[in-house]
Amino acid sequence: MPPSASDLHEGGQIRRCEPLIISASRATDIPAFHGEWFMGRLRAGFCRRRNPCNSRQESLISFAKTRVFVFWTKHPAAFLSCLPEIEASGRQFYFQYTLNDYVAEGLEPRLPSLPHRLDTFRRLSDLVGPQRVIWRYDPLILGPRLSVNALLERVDRLGRLLSPYTEKLVFSFVDMYRKTRHALRRIDPELRAPSEAEMQAFARGLAGLNASWPRPLTLAACAEELDMRPLGIAKNSCIDAALIARLCPHDADIQKFLTPRPRQGALVPMKEAGGARDKGQRTACGCIPSRDIGAYDTCPHGCVYCYANQSEKKVLDNMTLCRRSPEERESLLP
Repeated sequence: MPPSASDLHEGGQIRRCEPLIISASRATDIPAFHGEWFMGRLRAGFCRRRNPCNSRQESLISFAKTRVFVFWTKHPAAFLSCLPEIEASGRQFYFQYTLNDYVAEGLEPRLPSLPHRLDTFRRLSDLVGPQRVIWRYDPLILGPRLSVNALLERVDRLGRLLSPYTEKLVFSFVDMYRKTRHALRRIDPELRAPSEAEMQAFARGLAGLNASWPRPLTLAACAEELDMRPLGIAKNSCIDAALIARLCPHDADIQKFLTPRPRQGALVPMKEAGGARDKGQRTACGCIPSRDIGAYDTCPHGCVYCYANQSEKKVLDNMTLCRRSPEERESLLP
């Protein structure tokens, strides 16, 4: 049985929640590295989540009412065999699948080869359908070999291969958090975020390329202040009310959650349904509310720009702990 809301943790009360939508995960690549843990938690019906900024604060997340899982990944090959059991549980799901080409720059050093990742993307799409595999090129970084035109060439090459296997491409420009800036400068001091003019140039170029792909995709920018809608590029919602409504057309709880609510005689727009946007995310984020699971410092992909890992040593130590026993894994990914 899941612990009750009155259970105590280090002198404080565990907060219990029963989210309809779970994000798995912005903190780590669960499909690539923690699928066994996830399936164990799915069968148990709950997991815990520690506040990454304060380990004394903990939430108990019950799956009792969960209808949708949103998986974030760069290589879910090991997770494909889990999908039938997730489907059998009655839950819907879709994937935010990041597939970049930074091989020459060494920015994603421990990812499998690009051909292998492309093959996994296609296999996943064949299994679950292109509407449930969102392609992300994220983040976009400029540098000596990474001009706007060079990035467009790489995205175009991938788009011609992937467009038959997805319906949507989401992109974002790198956020130069202090940790990200220092890590990129260790690789190359000239790696940087684009200027607004370069963002506009990339967006214009992408819109033109997209029209020439085997199947033109819906284009969307993730958490960007710049308005690219005149170019046909939407503001993205990664936890997406429209897609979730499409996946759950007969789910009364989901439809009620997504239904626009009256507000002073007007209707709340769909993107603000379900308690408005997710206030725990950045201001420009268009996501509707969900609960994230997983833990920071548990993804060994080693992406240089990653915000979720403090250090390579901490990740390696945590992954060693994960491999020792189920009990020790549970202490890290509770």
